[in-house]
Amino acid sequence: MSIIKTRTNTLTFSSIAGNGGIKKALSMHRPDVIAEISASGLKGRGGAGFPTSVKWNLAAAAKSDKKYVICNADEGEPGTFKDRVILSEFPDLVMEGMTIAGYAIGATEGILYLRGEYSYLKELLETAIAAREQAGFLGEDILGKDGFSFKVVIRMGAGAYVCGEETALIESLEGHRGESRNRPPFPVDTGFLGNPTIVNNVETLAWAACILDQGSAWFKRMGTAKSAGNKLFSVSGDCEAPGVYEFPMGITILELLKEVGGENAKAVQVGGASGHCVPAAEFRRALAFEDIPTGGSIIVFGPQRDMLHVALNFLEFFVEESCGQCTPCREGNVKLLEGVRLVEQGRCTMAYLKELCALGESMQVASKCGLGQSSPNAFLSIVKHFKQELLGRAAVTQAG
Repeated sequence: MSIIKTRTNTLTFSSIAGNGGIKKALSMHRPDVIAEISASGLKGRGGAGFPTSVKWNLAAAAKSDKKYVICNADEGEPGTFKDRVILSEFPDLVMEGMTIAGYAIGATEGILYLRGEYSYLKELLETAIAAREQAGFLGEDILGKDGFSFKVVIRMGAGAYVCGEETALIESLEGHRGESRNRPPFPVDTGFLGNPTIVNNVETLAWAACILDQGSAWFKRMGTAKSAGNKLFSVSGDCEAPGVYEFPMGITILELLKEVGGENAKAVQVGGASGHCVPAAEFRRALAFEDIPTGGSIIVFGPQRDMLHVALNFLEFFVEESCGQCTPCREGNVKLLEGVRLVEQGRCTMAYLKELCALGESMQVASKCGLGQSSPNAFLSIVKHFKQELLGRAAVTQAG
């Protein structure tokens, strides 16, 4: 497989002239725009991997006088920073993708929900919006297209990790506490202010603009049959060259580590704190929706890292960030953290460690939203793959 070796100044996005996608989209019927996205095989780049065209089609079919496009720029997953790069260097491509999505579903307003810690980007993005309005790419009758008006506004988050989940994000936009909603109904039917709404990741929208510009066949030539296209990865940790990279979907962890100078790693956390810890024995697995899906965070752990401390770090994060709405997440993360601290102190028996794993598995199925469902992932995978490190703590070897 050909590996595209790129850094932030040479991403594929740099080769896209800009605004070719919206010009092409406005020359097409709305259903044909969605059909082009469908033919490309584009799936959400935020981690969930939901087919973008399905989301757009459902919102387009919803009956309402008001619809919304929301760009999820609440990049709060530990170890993830590729959306920050996209917003910094290619804001026009993101706005173009939002406008194309708005045209496709019949929306007139887009909202860019920006992470609170990225407040320094607000002025840059507002300048990009103003320039696009001046050039006729936003506003009334865009590019002379009668009846199609679309505006983009920026709304700031307040640093809550749970607001990366789309329904919690919508609650936040409405001025409520950031908590996930019961589903159904789904945002494509009942979203922002009760109106049909699509929520897409920054990278997803940028790729949508590229696809309309270059064509679905161009996008499908990259990646795998089930995971089309290229993907941006935020690489950090124990490697020689951390940064933002672009690789085709389907690249193996081993191939990625060779590119970033992390060949001696003993583990890689794929997908941030909510992802899975992959041991060296599984480095030939692929970063793709059919194998190991990821929103883009790759944290490299070298031979010197204590994996118990890694689990401790992630669980402290989740205890802090749980919204507290549902019991499995609110209480479960606290119990997991207490257990890891007992292991660290040499006071945890094997029997109790097994109970903690059972608790984590229960949280995965009983928690209300993705935060609680994924927060045990790192702990469970570390116990599974690095049990010997845990067994080094004296009391863990004792009988229950």
